[in-house]
Amino acid sequence: MADNKRIDEPTGTQTVGHEWDGIEELDTPMPRWWVISFWATIIWGLAYVVLYPAIPMANSATQGVLNWTSRGELETEMKAETLRRAPMTSALAAIPVEQLANDERLYQAAVEGGRAAFKVHCVQCHGSGAAGSKGYPNLNDDDWLWGGDLGAVHFTLEHGIRQPDHDQTRFSQMPAFAGVISNNEIDAVTSYVRSLSGLEKASAKSAAGATTFANNCASCHGADGKGMRDLGAPNLADGIWLYGGDAASITTTINQARYGVMPRWNNRLDPVTIKMLAAYVHSLGGGEATPAAVAPLVADPARVAANVAN
Repeated sequence: MADNKRIDEPTGTQTVGHEWDGIEELDTPMPRWWVISFWATIIWGLAYVVLYPAIPMANSATQGVLNWTSRGELETEMKAETLRRAPMTSALAAIPVEQLANDERLYQAAVEGGRAAFKVHCVQCHGSGAAGSKGYPNLNDDDWLWGGDLGAVHFTLEHGIRQPDHDQTRFSQMPAFAGVISNNEIDAVTSYVRSLSGLEKASAKSAAGATTFANNCASCHGADGKGMRDLGAPNLADGIWLYGGDAASITTTINQARYGVMPRWNNRLDPVTIKMLAAYVHSLGGGEATPAAVAPLVADPARVAANVAN
């Protein structure tokens, strides 16, 4: 093949020596800049392998003479950020949650911290805008089962709702009325409940439902249907529905009851993060002023059972 090499007259370039069907290949040399770049990348790659983690091993990788790792760099940055935040974190830890709104600087810092924590821990149920969905409360409105002041929101976050492994959890239980009262009575109560919020006009059926409501529902929801926070009984007269205000949804609720749960965060998050989450939720638009006398609203299971029995 070497004997077949020749200089191509039009280009002045030597051929590689082989030919196929009259077609020959020119042995054009690579541009010098390309050759230099090629060798430079090889040298850079060898230097990287020596300096940084690079070659996979059975359970790890070569460490490199600099002992650098991305995890180590992240840990260093996290420690620096923790030190930067330490004064604010200490101040948030020290202040009672009920007094947090009185310190504008701390409150705003807590809100921003809570905003970040909410995106990690809460959006899965309440949505990115905290507007909720069917079965998951909208945190932007002013409708609260257990209270919307900072202390009440904090208590709910800390202890959760209907957590069987925790004595301080929020707890309420609505009985399923299927088989307890007749279908006609359930239908009438549905009509009456819808009339409380203006979804239906008053009628003979809703009037009959009012009697059934007074006998079976008023002990928790109140004679006027406006609910009782110490029992976690919702207000049925405000037009805000967690599971839907149409007749079918309300009938299902009366027949089968609802048993929504929320995790308690005191076994998952540190106290400052829970406090920041409470501040963020409180800031969304429906937060209430802290009452003069703050007492946690925890339903007494015995009282709930007594009300249900009545």
